[in-house]
Amino acid sequence: MPEHDNNRTVPNALPIGYRFNEFEIKEVIGGGGFGIVYRAWDHQLERTIAIKEFMPASLAVRSDDLNLVLRSERFSKTFHAGLNSFIQEARLLARFNHPNLLHVLRFWVQNDTAYMGTVFYSGTTLSRLAAQRPEQVNEAWIRRLLPPLFGAINTIHQEGYLHRDISLDNIQIQENMMPVLLDFGSARKTIGNLSDETETMLRPGFAPIEQYSDDNESEQGPWTDIYALGAVLHTLIVGAPPPVSVVRSIEDNYKPLAEQRPAGFSLPLLHAIDKALALKPEDRPQSIDAFAALMELSVSDLNDILNVNIEGPGTMLVPVAPEAPAPAPVSPLKRFMWPG
Repeated sequence: MPEHDNNRTVPNALPIGYRFNEFEIKEVIGGGGFGIVYRAWDHQLERTIAIKEFMPASLAVRSDDLNLVLRSERFSKTFHAGLNSFIQEARLLARFNHPNLLHVLRFWVQNDTAYMGTVFYSGTTLSRLAAQRPEQVNEAWIRRLLPPLFGAINTIHQEGYLHRDISLDNIQIQENMMPVLLDFGSARKTIGNLSDETETMLRPGFAPIEQYSDDNESEQGPWTDIYALGAVLHTLIVGAPPPVSVVRSIEDNYKPLAEQRPAGFSLPLLHAIDKALALKPEDRPQSIDAFAALMELSVSDLNDILNVNIEGPGTMLVPVAPEAPAPAPVSPLKRFMWPG
């Protein structure tokens, strides 16, 4: 698709050629209801990067001077809470230095919104790849995909955080077939919470029952991400996600994969996915290590998961505002979002 054609298909996108000092926008990669992603050229370091812009289309529009303008003053609190979550997510991702986890290079505030500069990853999303090349999805391929993906998720969990938005659209498969776990979507969830649209912000079939609960913070843990990952694997194998967890809580019509026995997939793998998709959190594997053990990953694969370098910060960040001290934890897991 030509660059300018793509630019026209994403409302409110910045024009091709727009400059953020050394960064020049070359292409609009895509956009959703809460952000726009660009391919940009770093003139200083002579490399391609990706830039993600906080742009909640339901709350703001772009004016002629390219700044963001609220659609109504009543959206101010919601917009700024989402903006703060976007910035805090950038700070969090910049702390991690894992090859299979989105790496933030820097962030900054401009045009009355915020931007996140990240490594540019080749390839396509797992969702598109599975749709375009379904013949590639077999057990051997899945078992090659899982160790680096498990390692990225385990890195987040070992630091006391959760992703809470794992899906086929949030996993990028690079040209070398290595996966990269993309952003947390924290701004989207914050806006959903403040606008009483929490359910519409969740991904049906991928969000476990505890994410629909009013007291969801105290009930969530690594098992929450494990449910979403189980839903990803279920979708890859049978072509559809499991039934929505809220519906299952009324009448559980989930049919275990171990009973369906899809051709070409082993019982240990199918049983592990079924356990990950248990409706009650306590019935699921409680850690990535336990999930890996259930599916009988080889010792070398387990080493790839466990020997993850989580030491050392990411790239230096540009401060945009004095950072408030983090609130006292309300559960064993720290939140990755701080209140605005």
